[in-house]
Amino acid sequence: MEILSTAFLLFLVLDPVGNIPAFLVVLSHVPPERHARILVREMLIALATLVVFLLFGQYILAALQVSYGSLGVAGGIIMLLIAIRMVFPSPKGSAPEELDGEPFIVPLAIPLVAGPAAMATLMVLMARRPDEWPQWLAAVFLAWAVSGAILLSAERLGRLLGKRTLNAIERLMGLILTAVAVEMFINGVGQAYQKIVHSP
Repeated sequence: MEILSTAFLLFLVLDPVGNIPAFLVVLSHVPPERHARILVREMLIALATLVVFLLFGQYILAALQVSYGSLGVAGGIIMLLIAIRMVFPSPKGSAPEELDGEPFIVPLAIPLVAGPAAMATLMVLMARRPDEWPQWLAAVFLAWAVSGAILLSAERLGRLLGKRTLNAIERLMGLILTAVAVEMFINGVGQAYQKIVHSP
């Protein structure tokens, strides 16, 4: 159950439904027969990035001398900003500018899939319970696989559900993510406070 709940949290952070319009815009000038190959490649790059931050994020924190409390506060703020954008999208839309040629790494893999909120979430998970990394890794693969399946079907889902339905789903996911972001922020503040209280 913990793997499923963590995978659901990561699924919300990855926001594949909200990324469907952005993916369609970025791939609009690429031949349709190349879409599936590009999406698989970008999703694999995103997966590799997420796994690196999951397994080695704690060493990055140690090198930067960033406390777990600070990371929790920062991750909660980033996640909250993304959740607010999901609930109250910009009138101009969240799709990136059209690119010339075939996209590579940016913006599909990073930051649309493996964005700052996903990276911060993974580092917070590892910071809290590093011994349970196999569970977190399984959750990453599960959330990534479901997100990849949705994005591979982006064109079909866009036609089937329509813009209004996609917006409604994204706003619902944003509401859930808002609560998760607030909880992460509160936990981060608590950890930072405990560190201050117990510091010599």
